[in-house]
Amino acid sequence: MMYPTQVSIYEVGPRDGLQNETLLATSAKVALIDALAAAGVRRIEAGSFVSPKWVPQMADSAAVYQQIHRASHVRYSALTPNLRGFEQAVAVGIDEVAVFTAASESFCQRNIHCSITESLNRFEPIFAAAKQQRIPVRAYVSCVLGCPYEGEIAALQVAAVSKTLIDMGAYQVSLGDTIGVGTPLKAQRMLAAVNNQVPIAQLALHFHDTYGQALANVLACLDSGISTIDSAVAGLGGCPYAKGASGNLATEDLVYLLHGLGIDTSIDLLQLALAGQQVCQQLGKANHSKVAQALLARANTTEQI
Repeated sequence: MMYPTQVSIYEVGPRDGLQNETLLATSAKVALIDALAAAGVRRIEAGSFVSPKWVPQMADSAAVYQQIHRASHVRYSALTPNLRGFEQAVAVGIDEVAVFTAASESFCQRNIHCSITESLNRFEPIFAAAKQQRIPVRAYVSCVLGCPYEGEIAALQVAAVSKTLIDMGAYQVSLGDTIGVGTPLKAQRMLAAVNNQVPIAQLALHFHDTYGQALANVLACLDSGISTIDSAVAGLGGCPYAKGASGNLATEDLVYLLHGLGIDTSIDLLQLALAGQQVCQQLGKANHSKVAQALLARANTTEQI
C-alpha cells in the first residue's frame, strides 16, 4: 500500500468536542487551544459562532479567540452556520470558517431544521462574503455512513452534496461518520464514490468511534491519497442527535497510528496527551484515548522510579 508521507490533522476538540461536553471555563478553553498549538497541532477549530440558545457551550467563542496566544504555525477556524456567525468570526480575526450540512434529509431537518437544499442555499451569502474577504471556507457533511433516522445513506447522495459544496466555493469537504457506524469496506466505498466527483486533495475524513471502528476506517482509506483527517484530543465529544454516539476519534490514537506508519504529523505525542488529560480533569471525565492512557501511565511510573 502507498500511504501519504504527511497527514494534516484538523483538531476539532475545542469545538466539536467541547460543544457536547459540560460547560467549561473560557480560560480552560484558551489553555487547551494554546497547549494543542504548543504540541505542534497546525489546524485547530477553536469555536463556533452559533446561537447560545442552541449551543450554550460555544457562547464564549469570541472571548476565546480574543484570548488565545496566536501561534504563527497554526490556522485557527470557527464554525459559522449563517452570515451573522461569519461576521462575528471575521470580527475576531479568524483564519478560516466552516459550514455544515448532512447527506441525510432527516438528520438535516432534526439538526438544523431545514432540508439539505435549504441548508445549501443558506450558505450562499457566506461563500460570497468569504470570497470577497479572501477567507477560506471548509464544509462538513454529516451522516456519510449512516443516519440515526434513515439508516444507511447512499454514497451517491454523499458525493452529490460534497460536489455541490465544492462548486459553491468550499476548499475542502470533511466527510463525517456522525454516529460512528462505519466499517472499513463501507468507508472505502463511500470515499471512492465521493472521489469520483471531488478530487481527493479536497476531501477530509471525520470518523466517530461509537463502535470502535474509527482507526480501522482511517487505515482502510489512507492508501486513497487522503491527507487530511479530523480528530479530537482525548476523544472529546459525541452527537446529541444520535443516541449512544460516543466521541470523535482521539487525536492521540490517530497520531500514534500515523507515526507508526512513518507518516509525519508535526505533533509531539506526549505533549498532546498531556493537553488532553488536563482538559479531561477539568471536565471531570475519563480520557477516551487509549494511547494517552498508556503514555501517561508510563510517564507516571517513570517519575516514581
